[in-house]
Amino acid sequence: MVRPTVARVDLSAIQSNYRSIIDYVAAARGGERAPRVVAVVKANAYGHGGGEVARALEDAGADLLACADIEEGAALRNAGVRAEILVFGALSVSALDGLFDCRLTPTISTPGAARAVQAAAVRHRQIVRYHLKIDTGMNRLGFRFDNLSRTLPDLMASGNLDLAGVYTHFATADDPESKLFGEQRLRFEQAFDFIRKNRGEHRTRRENLSSANSAVSSFETHAANSAALLRDSRVWYDRVRPGLLLYGIVPPPLASTVQLRPALSLVSRIVAVKGVRAGEGVGYGAKFKAEGPRAIAIVPAGYADGLDLRLSKGGAVLIRGRRAPIVGSVCMDMLMADVTALDVSPGDEVVIIGSQGAERIDVREMAAQIGTIPWEILCRIGTRIERVYE
Repeated sequence: MVRPTVARVDLSAIQSNYRSIIDYVAAARGGERAPRVVAVVKANAYGHGGGEVARALEDAGADLLACADIEEGAALRNAGVRAEILVFGALSVSALDGLFDCRLTPTISTPGAARAVQAAAVRHRQIVRYHLKIDTGMNRLGFRFDNLSRTLPDLMASGNLDLAGVYTHFATADDPESKLFGEQRLRFEQAFDFIRKNRGEHRTRRENLSSANSAVSSFETHAANSAALLRDSRVWYDRVRPGLLLYGIVPPPLASTVQLRPALSLVSRIVAVKGVRAGEGVGYGAKFKAEGPRAIAIVPAGYADGLDLRLSKGGAVLIRGRRAPIVGSVCMDMLMADVTALDVSPGDEVVIIGSQGAERIDVREMAAQIGTIPWEILCRIGTRIERVYE
């Protein structure tokens, strides 16, 4: 049985968004070689469903997907994904066998991780292709850009590690006024130039291995998440890394001419309609007081499904093609909407995110209304909500 509250995911929209991004960067580059795409499917594909979305992107031509950790990578493999999978996050030493069992490409972002992956590769008698993360100002994971002469030599000399990519992450890509964005770009370019000039020892060590493993490939560079992709073509490098754009949402406050279709809608149904008299309260704390007779629709979706309590202060849902204000506190399993001006009945469809008639409530609007970001809205959609793929 399916609960009345479901997330509908349009996989064709995600595929279309992927192709639109490719077309956008190709057109902007003109005759130059267009960057390829790292399709970001971490955090259960931003709440859309990791396995289903990853397979759809693979069918659309994606050759490199990215997830947060080894466990997410294993789940993608179990879902039948065949494309290369890059693990963004920190590596758990106890789980490194998963890199080999699931054919995952690790990110090495600390000297300790380099030593651990090298040791695991020796045990498995394999050469591991990896991506190197450079910290250019985010101050999260990554080798510091200004300390590479000290920290990289041991990594470059590791006999079982083959550098496949170098990347960084922007801290302020969605802030057009930030000077840090430009500083990070320059730091990153200096870093990968340094790496290109100092791979000699790494290359020599690799060529001393058996001839079957002697080839040392060139590495790719990438830095542009969705916001950076829209903001500055100089940071496209060899690949771009769209996340939010794949799901049809432009990172605020930016705008875009990329042709996108939102992929997810969150819908439910009215389970009851309640009459409330003037002066009576609604919900926990009776925070909403009816000024006159009101009709209140009960909808089986609440904060256990990822809806924010702050939606009770200005949020709305769509019923019969019109906006119905959310009233009273959002409950664990339910919310209440004022439908006094509407002719509604139990069973009527309720749109929490998405379109109904000429009206639409999108993720950007909801995020702005409660003072958060679209990423959080999507990733908070609860696991008990079934994803229905269209």
